[in-house]
Amino acid sequence: MPHDPKPMPAAPRPLSAPRCVWAADALLGEGALWSPRTQALWWVDILGRRLHRWRWQDGARSSWEFGEEVSAVAECGDGTDGTGLLLALRHGFATFDPQDGRLTPLHRPAGEPAHNRFNDGKCDAQGRFWAGSMDFDCAAPTGALYRFDPDGGCSRHDGGFAVTNGPTWSRDGGTMYFNDTVQAQVLAYDFDTVAGTVSGRRPWLRFAAQDGVPDGMCTDAAGRIWIAHWGGGCVSCHDPESAAELCRIALPARQITSCAFGGPDLCTLFVTSAATGLDAAARAAQPLAGALFAVALDSPGLPAHRFGDKA
Repeated sequence: MPHDPKPMPAAPRPLSAPRCVWAADALLGEGALWSPRTQALWWVDILGRRLHRWRWQDGARSSWEFGEEVSAVAECGDGTDGTGLLLALRHGFATFDPQDGRLTPLHRPAGEPAHNRFNDGKCDAQGRFWAGSMDFDCAAPTGALYRFDPDGGCSRHDGGFAVTNGPTWSRDGGTMYFNDTVQAQVLAYDFDTVAGTVSGRRPWLRFAAQDGVPDGMCTDAAGRIWIAHWGGGCVSCHDPESAAELCRIALPARQITSCAFGGPDLCTLFVTSAATGLDAAARAAQPLAGALFAVALDSPGLPAHRFGDKA
């Protein structure tokens, strides 16, 4: 008897037009992360070497500047000795305490080319931090997928990427999605939640030329996958199995870089963008390039996992 396919999730519905909550003029905004603990949205400007925080209650803005690129952020959980945040920096990982500004280097993977840097990253449900490296010039396929563990261990799990983005996971944790951005494709892997390993790499979604290329992404509470479109001026929402597009939200900037659910009810989609590489005409046409945006939706996302904490 043939197996009946799972029904496609319902399409989410935006409840508002995208609004700019911070016209930061970020060169390369990325790494959106909602903190339920502080009710704030963390994000980074990679090329501007800044970490930003936007507070929900009053819209208060804070920024910290670093001596190198900072590309991704996760909260440290109760299961770590670190305080504050885990950061992906240009060549490795560090903890950062926003209260006193203390940056503590933790690990730099061996064998990474000097012209590489880290890019996007996120914690899995076991509190392990996954991050991709990439060629600084976005051309050579020298990037790799790494897992950094709370005990300080670091392992390499795939390679051959010019630009990496993601990852995110299926609702049950059994599939990891990871973006091979230059090749305009989203990859899927079988994910062993206990061992923290990937296998069965396969193409899951390929972007058409007019859609740009896939950048950061996240998963909502219904298991749908949300993807930022670099060069496509939007975020799109997809069925986690078929990859069919369920929804698309246009934004007033072309280079859309990451997305994360936040707000007290996790029903606000925060979206980052970039201003790097735009000529004068493009910059004039996109005055909000590099801004942080927010869109109210009719359904929630999932809270981000914390480094060192098991869900």
